[in-house]
Amino acid sequence: MRPDAEEVTSPPGLRGGTVRGALIVVHAPHSTLSHLECSRTGSRHDADSVQGTSPDGAPLLARYDLERARDLVTPAEIAARPPDLWRYHEVLPVRDPAHVVTMGEGMTPLLPLPRAGARLGLPRLLMKDEGLIPTGAFKARGAAVGVSRAAELGVRGIAMPTNGNAGAAWACYAARAGIDALIAMPVDAPEITRRECVVSGAELYLVDGLIGDAGRLVADAVGRRDGYQDTSTLKEPYRIEGKKTMGYEIAEQLGWRSPDVLLYPTGGGVGIIAIHKALQEMRELGWITGPMPRLVAVQAEGCAPIVDAFDAGLRESTAPTDPRTVAFGITVPKALGDFLVLDAVYDTGGTAVAVSDDELLAAEHALARDEGTWICPEGAACVAAAGRLRESGWLDGSEEVVVLNTGSGLIYPETVAAEPPVLAVDGRIP
Repeated sequence: MRPDAEEVTSPPGLRGGTVRGALIVVHAPHSTLSHLECSRTGSRHDADSVQGTSPDGAPLLARYDLERARDLVTPAEIAARPPDLWRYHEVLPVRDPAHVVTMGEGMTPLLPLPRAGARLGLPRLLMKDEGLIPTGAFKARGAAVGVSRAAELGVRGIAMPTNGNAGAAWACYAARAGIDALIAMPVDAPEITRRECVVSGAELYLVDGLIGDAGRLVADAVGRRDGYQDTSTLKEPYRIEGKKTMGYEIAEQLGWRSPDVLLYPTGGGVGIIAIHKALQEMRELGWITGPMPRLVAVQAEGCAPIVDAFDAGLRESTAPTDPRTVAFGITVPKALGDFLVLDAVYDTGGTAVAVSDDELLAAEHALARDEGTWICPEGAACVAAAGRLRESGWLDGSEEVVVLNTGSGLIYPETVAAEPPVLAVDGRIP
């Protein structure tokens, strides 16, 4: 591992070092964060103050001095670091490691799925399993980095709407950081995520509506509370940064190369936007080469605005009138970053596909029988979509395909009916 400080012979007048005799100790930065950039206009904004969206109402993206990062660390040196997402700290936004809030998140397994792959006609099928992470869902990545950076910038409390998993994750990480959390979620959100918020001490409200309705109530509350930051999806810049580490990990786990195709369950879109950003950064760093993987945005037929927009060749989406699906985490009628999701798909030659609730639930059950892993409905949508794309010929079966499972099936117990027979104590098992 490259040390955080190295002694080098340096000419007089060099700034940022400590003199030791004839040598100067140059302290390597923990982060190479440079500035924030409006995702629509490219305008630059200060990265060291609390920020929401840009003046144009678009998400802000964190930008780094990647030339400096390339000089500071190599993939070989990263391999010697602890197996968590902070191993990529040069391209994460937390400047002082003292502010890192962690529960060991990251470096989840990239599992071969030989039986499922054989059944689907995809012998090189892999799954990135985010169900094996603190709080049971990939949302822990965004929470770890988002809460860490919020604490570093002096935020006293975070507030957000959620479909369940993100609120649970941010509530838990806020508790670990010692800051307040205000969470609002639809009444239909998974019961377990509600309990995660409560047990971690968050201020929780249920809303008789959808996530957008919860978001309006949160925005109003933040406007009346000093020191609170609205950490709604893409309304702060750093959730993306945590989630982009999925892209870095997949590349590292494959020996610093990309798969051919990557399928992602898409609601608010942060995950697929983040992985696209990671791929772009790694190419600029020189850590991966070759063509970009084709990115596939997967939605449920009951809420598929991205798929509808892609099919129409559009750059932005239109909210469906009555969005409903058992894959509650991707029930997002109108994502703030929809244009970034579509850019990622178009840029990589990918596609967007919607599957029915029946298809994704069947895929959830089939994968558990094939591989012994119980995944969330959103992840199961990706497995179902992979099968659909193979049947259509969009996948020919030769590709290395990665599906993202974004959470544990344990969060959604209602998706599996369990009514085994009850035997008397003197009964007999057939």
